[in-house]
Amino acid sequence: MCVYSCSLFGRMTCKPWPQGKKLVHLDLKGAPPRLGYFHQLIEFFSELGVDGLLVEYEDMFPYGGELKLLQSTTQPAYSREDVLSLQEFAKSKGMDVIPLVQTFGHMEFVLKHRPMWDLREVPYCVGTMNPHKEEGVKLVMEMLKQVVELHPGLKTLHIGADEVYILGEGEESKVWLASPGRTVEQLFLSHVTKVARAVKKAWPHMTIIMWDDMMRGMSQDTLKESGLVGLVQPMFWDYTPNLDVEKTVSLLEKYCSAGMPDLWTASSFKGSTSVYTCVPSTQRHVDNHLQWLKVAASLSARINLQGIAITGWQRYDHLSVLCELMPLALPSLAACLQTLSCGQFSIEDQIKVSERLGLSSVEVEAMERTSPESAVFPGQRLAELIVELNSLLNSENIRYFENDMFVRGWFSPYHQRRKMVTPLITMQIHSQASTYLTTLQQKVAGVREEMGQLYPDSTVQEWIENT
Repeated sequence: MCVYSCSLFGRMTCKPWPQGKKLVHLDLKGAPPRLGYFHQLIEFFSELGVDGLLVEYEDMFPYGGELKLLQSTTQPAYSREDVLSLQEFAKSKGMDVIPLVQTFGHMEFVLKHRPMWDLREVPYCVGTMNPHKEEGVKLVMEMLKQVVELHPGLKTLHIGADEVYILGEGEESKVWLASPGRTVEQLFLSHVTKVARAVKKAWPHMTIIMWDDMMRGMSQDTLKESGLVGLVQPMFWDYTPNLDVEKTVSLLEKYCSAGMPDLWTASSFKGSTSVYTCVPSTQRHVDNHLQWLKVAASLSARINLQGIAITGWQRYDHLSVLCELMPLALPSLAACLQTLSCGQFSIEDQIKVSERLGLSSVEVEAMERTSPESAVFPGQRLAELIVELNSLLNSENIRYFENDMFVRGWFSPYHQRRKMVTPLITMQIHSQASTYLTTLQQKVAGVREEMGQLYPDSTVQEWIENT
């Protein structure tokens, strides 16, 4: 049972995270790190006590043969040698690598390609696969086969299956659902079960993880009869700072009662605030982990908690803009891991993390270096530059430039359309605008140079254009 105490970030104390692995989720469908920076991140994760990596490659995996078209065209996918090198380095640091391959929903990086259009559930939804086409299952299994083969000795595989939007709206699904007693829930379960059985047939000793959200509304009996029992371990995700503890515990207990006692949870250290967030709030993510600690402390002994995946989304989906870049979120990750380890995030914990990072605050927006010029965490200089640029862009002078007295008073749309502009006022406006623009260009140039050391040029260009 949780005991409340007074602390700046964590207003309560729980038992530390009870058991299982602490995985860091790496979302490579946006801003894939250069190999050198990737190694620095793995080193840093190891120092923070991370047990493993949940890697969502998407189009950065070096698919071959007929699947080569799935590789990214905006920047080169990682090579086979890169993928093996990353695994070897992670293993040397005591971390397993668990690949995450979407097999039903969020398959935008596959179904966006013209040869794959026929495999969509409906033409206008790029993410959801048609569950009735055998070609779809064959495609998914070939993807999994290539991923597994490039991960020697792999024991655990995540098959995704979250947010399967518009399921049941396709013409074949409507025909299938027209038969008495059939439901969208059964349609979902039939596809996932088919994939899970195929995985078990190909790799009998493989542990299969899947996202749980599509099963939350299902009854215990439906889950028992689904065929998934004994095949998969659900991973329950919730990234909100006000996670409903009682409801979450109830759902986890339901999965256990349905015959799935081996369960995972998933929290967030970045990429879950809004689709376009630039600078994360550490407190928001710490609060999410404090709620997860309450959940863990409330579970029955029947549940075998396998671990927690601390997710770091880089995009909401394959086609959305970039969320917070990794360097800006490392203070958040360090704070979240400290919270899990100590069962709280007291003032003392905050100071400990700040000192470890060489910063005055765990809130990256307020951070100031307390250590020498050398960076303490990988990408620190880029984080500092982005915070400076973000602060400038959100300053009143720039945000409300159009409300400036001279602009509103003598350079309104009315004046512009009629070319009724006073030269003296125009000179004043131009002078102000030029000053702001020069400062912005200098900041952007600094960000561009530093970001190019850590990320591909395509990521740099995308980030700058969308900022």
